[in-house]
Amino acid sequence: MLAIIDAAGWPIWLIIITSIIAVGIILERAFSLRRELVAPRNLLQGLINDYNQNGVSEEMLTRLEQNSLLGQLFAAGLKNVKSSSEVMKESIDEAGHAVTHELERFLPSLGTIAAISPLLGLFGTVIGMIEIFGSQAPTGGNPVQLAHGISIALYNTAFGIIVAVPSMIFYRYYRAKVETLVIEMELQAIKLVEIVHGERQG
Repeated sequence: MLAIIDAAGWPIWLIIITSIIAVGIILERAFSLRRELVAPRNLLQGLINDYNQNGVSEEMLTRLEQNSLLGQLFAAGLKNVKSSSEVMKESIDEAGHAVTHELERFLPSLGTIAAISPLLGLFGTVIGMIEIFGSQAPTGGNPVQLAHGISIALYNTAFGIIVAVPSMIFYRYYRAKVETLVIEMELQAIKLVEIVHGERQG
């Protein structure tokens, strides 16, 4: 591996750095976007049962806020449970902006890496071409410098693509997952409001 890095020249380090950042983001989002941390499946039903038995309490709100991102939406709505359903929905909508921002955290950076990695590979290719032209002299070419220039050009192009493809795949995957989770949480939050105000059966 070190031999490949040496053959690829110094431009490869830019691609290596972006690849490390990309892997870190992918792993962090894989952990943070787990369903149990975002929207546990039975949270709404358990909350409705608790609300019907005990009403709203500070202990319940604190527990919800610490439970998950969906719990934060529920807590925001229940803090205004004595207000109209419109006020509750507005509170949930305001909290939803913060929750959506948390779900999308680091995804723009991953998308940027997916976009710039081929450009970094192209930059390495340009550096390699400069090495190739620099190897030519009136008295003849320098085979070692020529070979090194070709290595820089090819390795950087290849590694740029290698980093870009999985970065774009995971970016698209996580974007779709976030959109699905946001829609699901919105529907559950609206259902909670309608149940609390007697507009819907649990």
